[in-house]
Amino acid sequence: MIYFDNAATTKASEEVAKKMTEMLCYNFGNPASVNKLGLQAEKEIRKATEILSNGIHCKTNEIYYTSGGTEGDNWAIFGTAEGYQRQGKHLITTKIEHPAVKKTMEALEQKGYEITWLSVDKRGKIDLQELQNAIRKDTILVSIILINNETGVIQDVAEIGKIIKQKNENTLFHVDAVQAFGKYAIDVEKMSIDLLTMSAHKINGPKGVGMLYKRQGLKVKPYILGGGQQQGQRSGTENGAGVAGLGVAADICFQNMRENQQTVFEIKKTLAEGILNEISDVQINGDTLEKSSPYVLNVTFKGLRSEVLLHALESKDIFVSAGSACDSKKKVGSAVLTAMGLPFEEIEGAIRFSFCQYNTVEEAKCCLEQLKEIVPFLRKYNR
Repeated sequence: MIYFDNAATTKASEEVAKKMTEMLCYNFGNPASVNKLGLQAEKEIRKATEILSNGIHCKTNEIYYTSGGTEGDNWAIFGTAEGYQRQGKHLITTKIEHPAVKKTMEALEQKGYEITWLSVDKRGKIDLQELQNAIRKDTILVSIILINNETGVIQDVAEIGKIIKQKNENTLFHVDAVQAFGKYAIDVEKMSIDLLTMSAHKINGPKGVGMLYKRQGLKVKPYILGGGQQQGQRSGTENGAGVAGLGVAADICFQNMRENQQTVFEIKKTLAEGILNEISDVQINGDTLEKSSPYVLNVTFKGLRSEVLLHALESKDIFVSAGSACDSKKKVGSAVLTAMGLPFEEIEGAIRFSFCQYNTVEEAKCCLEQLKEIVPFLRKYNR
């Protein structure tokens, strides 16, 4: 099997699986309990929190655990809207956000909030001048994805953060880092980030657990209420096994980030250059190979429907995606590629290949050989 759909989810590493088995079977206490088992579970959570906070350069009391990226995005946006509505009801985001941000912003629009949707150029990059012009006195939040989940395009969040704070120091900056965390160097202080979300299952950790970084002192409201866990900000018994697994996964990523980037870039480069050089009527969507994330490659195979090509590859035990896993079952064109100005016939044939450090260059070469056979065959019968 060749698995090139890692932007959708990753398999848990052996180290993560071992730690979670230990937590589920032996160290299973409730972290809120004052007995020995509870204290041991709490110790594991503190250990994971130290790893995560060190990785993005924040305080340990600014880390909150969630059920994943979607909850984190919802909390950051809804919580800010409720907590800062007296300061204003204007928010800014982009047209290429993940549905977890896009749908949340649309829900606020229905409640009377004003949302500014920033456009992107043909590479998928926002216009920094447009952002600057959009920030107002009543702008309470700017939410921008760091690495796009469909194209791998990287936004300059350090410069974005600088622009936001210079224009309005009271405007909060939220970054969806689900595709960036553990793969791209993040410093929340240097990047002026107030809120940041991630999800464990994108970095070879478990599903059902994520993290929200929330700068100390913010008035962002909690919206899961109950027993007052996590400093009263996110109630519910902590997912000890999940958090411990996340900590292990993050630790591996942080320790090997540069090496992993180089490994994955060679995989992406091998596949991308092979497709461009050996298959006709193709195009890479997004920024250049060197300037975009090494973990994501979006390619249009003109004259084909992505769903047909996806299943043809699947028959060869090669797994890829037709776009965001959250949108791929909907019979609509990609909102991200549409915002980048691609016509529908190019969007229709777009395939996302996404990689992790456990993939190999040999897998990329094997995938290329299959594409060289499958694509001409499908085009022959698609006329």
